[in-house]
Amino acid sequence: MTIDEVTNDVIGFFRDPAILIGIPLALMGAVFMSFGAQYQYRGVTKVERLSGSSGKAGLSGRQLLSLLRRPSWVVGTGMLGLAIICQLSALAFAPLIIVQPIGAISLVITTLLNARVSGHKPTRQSGIAIVECLAGILIFVTIAAFYATENPVTQRETIIILSLLGVVLLILAGLWLWLRKRGQALFYIVASGVIYGFVATLAKVAIERIKANDFDWLTILCIVSLLAAVAIGAYFVQTAYAVGPPDLVIAGLTVIDPIVAVVIGLTILQEAANAPLWAFVGFAVAGAIAVTGVITLARHHPQLVADSLELPIQRGSDGDSESDDGQTR
Repeated sequence: MTIDEVTNDVIGFFRDPAILIGIPLALMGAVFMSFGAQYQYRGVTKVERLSGSSGKAGLSGRQLLSLLRRPSWVVGTGMLGLAIICQLSALAFAPLIIVQPIGAISLVITTLLNARVSGHKPTRQSGIAIVECLAGILIFVTIAAFYATENPVTQRETIIILSLLGVVLLILAGLWLWLRKRGQALFYIVASGVIYGFVATLAKVAIERIKANDFDWLTILCIVSLLAAVAIGAYFVQTAYAVGPPDLVIAGLTVIDPIVAVVIGLTILQEAANAPLWAFVGFAVAGAIAVTGVITLARHHPQLVADSLELPIQRGSDGDSESDDGQTR
């Protein structure tokens, strides 16, 4: 087999070296996301304590305004803004299915930061869960780096994505009205992850349409929908901080967000149209490993156990809390 034949089979950065620029930009975004999440979490908990009211059923308007006066929350928001800039820049150079999963590195950084701040050292099970999350994402990115391609975004694909976002927002609104009084962390984490998956997708669509000089009414609608999704997703994230620890929130976001974006990138944007069957099997296996890691982290997270936070998932093999060494009693 000649080099040309190998290149024809293996696409990715062999044909598009710009991918190698997108990857470090995505990594920088992950670092900013980690620190931003920790500072925002600190601001939310401070506002809850000062207001004497829990945000488990959703932060009130007064609490949201109070956040603007918390330096830690403002600094965290600024860092998340930098994370978004890095991510958008990465999306201009690399396919969606490569950029989004790289954000998983923020899980490790956030977990270490939260352990230092809260004093809750990771248990053996939570450590295994983090490794599972990272392993799944890294396997996925490695495969995608070889076979991912970028294609022009058509009007039909844009309309399909916008329509899907509308349906998802209606479903989440109904679930929010039903579950908001229960203060369940996983709902807010999943909801924000799904929404931010669409945010990343819409950003990629807008960038590609602008690069192709297709700045029409549909592109404007895409940008407006993106901004609306950012606002809704931000509300869910802030409420998630009021219900659960930041590294659990980041764990959900860094897995659910990429899964949503990747599914859209694979099925609608056709970013892996030239990948062989084994690559898609690898994508599925890697995704399953990452999701398992998030579920395991939700069951065994040391801060959740210490705070006796009720989740709709049994913690440990028999539902009992864990000791510091990670063993169930």
